[in-house]
Amino acid sequence: MSLIKQLWLIIVGLLLLAFGGSLFIGVTSSRAYIEQEVRIKNADNANALALTMSQMPKDAVTLALLVSAQFDTGYYRRIELRDIDGEVIEQRRADAAIEDVPGWFTELIDFEVPAGTAVVQDEWQQFATLSVESQHSYAYRSLWQSTLELAGWFLLAGGLSLLLGWWLVRSIRQPLHRVVEQARDISMRRFTTSKLPRTHELRDLVVAMNQLAATVGEMLGSESQKLDVMRRRLQHDAVTGALNREAFLSQLQSHLESHDFRASGSLVLVRVSRLTQINEQLGHAGTDALLKALTETLEQLARVHGCGLAGRLNGSDFALLLPGLDDAEYVHQELVKRLKAVVRDEDAMIGLPAAIGPYRQGDRRSTLLAGLDGALSSAEARGQHSITIIEDGKQTSLFPNHAQWRSALQQAMQEGVFLAHFPVLDSDGKLLHYECPSRLRLGQQWQAGGVFMPWVARLGLETELDLAVVEAALQDIDQRGQAVGINLSAASIRDARFVLELRSRLHARPSAAGKLWLELPETLAIQDLASFRTLCRELRPLKCKLGLEHVGAEFTHIADLQDLGLSYLKIDHSLVGGVADSHEQQTILRGMATLCHSLGILAIAEGVASRDEAMTLFELGLDGVTGPGIRQNDKSSL
Repeated sequence: MSLIKQLWLIIVGLLLLAFGGSLFIGVTSSRAYIEQEVRIKNADNANALALTMSQMPKDAVTLALLVSAQFDTGYYRRIELRDIDGEVIEQRRADAAIEDVPGWFTELIDFEVPAGTAVVQDEWQQFATLSVESQHSYAYRSLWQSTLELAGWFLLAGGLSLLLGWWLVRSIRQPLHRVVEQARDISMRRFTTSKLPRTHELRDLVVAMNQLAATVGEMLGSESQKLDVMRRRLQHDAVTGALNREAFLSQLQSHLESHDFRASGSLVLVRVSRLTQINEQLGHAGTDALLKALTETLEQLARVHGCGLAGRLNGSDFALLLPGLDDAEYVHQELVKRLKAVVRDEDAMIGLPAAIGPYRQGDRRSTLLAGLDGALSSAEARGQHSITIIEDGKQTSLFPNHAQWRSALQQAMQEGVFLAHFPVLDSDGKLLHYECPSRLRLGQQWQAGGVFMPWVARLGLETELDLAVVEAALQDIDQRGQAVGINLSAASIRDARFVLELRSRLHARPSAAGKLWLELPETLAIQDLASFRTLCRELRPLKCKLGLEHVGAEFTHIADLQDLGLSYLKIDHSLVGGVADSHEQQTILRGMATLCHSLGILAIAEGVASRDEAMTLFELGLDGVTGPGIRQNDKSSL
């Protein structure tokens, strides 16, 4: 039996005991008092009537008239006059007329009052014995009315007591439920905190559990910081803090192979001309300060765009990746403005030539970089701050203007979204879920996300596309019976109407919702943490799985998300590629997997290129793999 039920039983039991005891004591004491009063009344009436008879003639008519006159007042049940031999001289009786009182009550009370007796004298001799018994009906009515009043007051007091008890039980139940939820969260490795209740005993328990959650959170934060230090040492340039060559090129390759908005955009190369002479003039410290300033400028431009990346390819060459941004003129204007600020107060010999070029899904990385490097050399030859824009020789737009793009996109979404299927497998080769990037039929062909996502974002159609993808995913789950993973955009999770519509659709199809995996890029979730928290809170009861993809640079913030109920993280390809030959990468990935498991989160590797790489990742403790080297029908691959 629950504690709340026991409390209610105790409260109701005490109220009934109090009512029963009060009623018993009240009725018993009233009954005794009334019996005593009636006994005295009988005796007094008998003595008074006997005295009157003693002073009057003793003929039968006079005695009968006197008895009748006294009896007719209506206050008597019986008046009886007997001679000294016990023979009845005169007698009057009346029925016990008890009105407005239940029969069971009279039977339960049943007054036992002896009749009042007195001796009638005839001068100095005893003439007869008089017995007088008063009518009890008024006594029953009086006791019944007092009992009803007592019950009424008790019901009022009982109602108020129950109301107070409800408030008391509620004040205990709410913090108790929060404690239970917190305990469940901790059992599921979500270290949440609870508001302190007013009840001292529960307060002590909540304080202890909050301290446990805080301690674990600090421990996880400390471990994630250590892993981030190792990751930065592995992937970042020691002087500037930008991504080093290997990490940047890995990210570029991942973008070129992606199926979302990252698959197209702009790539920028910036060169610090005559770096050797600058180093001689400014000194080592001054040169480092210049390179740091340039890196900070490029990273600011990357942050303004949202998901950009800055890297240092060699001593003098820096790169900037701007996914989803294909407006070269805008990039040119921003770059000119920001690079001028870097050298504003520096020596005139400093030159920062640059080259800007587009990239598209499927481009060869080596060809892309070779073209940009040639354009950068041409820019450097023309002047210190010259910027070259490489014209895109490919067909970059399926439709000539915004209106046609909007019409084509809306029609394609109405016709239906096609989902590609890429397996995510565990260490036994079993399917965790399918990664399902969306395809739209545009220009009589199915187009990948890299083609239409920039236009979807530009036209503000993200929520419409995401709802269409969700509907396609739910239908796919109903047809195949397999778990499906899809991406959501940052614009959608910021839209309250989208979140409510998504919750409504998932609530209407609970079986399919349980097999739906929803994910967002790590950077987008961290940048808009409030909206991501709202999404997690709304969808948590629906049993769908929420996760982050491309996890790496912001891994230190994962400990801040431990209370959201994340189901999985997909670790970025830049940390996965070449793991079999890098002990540092292995240490980092092993630590990330351990930290994820401490939070009850699956760790999945992205961009796995081979069977050997997958085996290494599973040995490091990762739970799943996906990428070009993973095939579901290859049973021996894992």
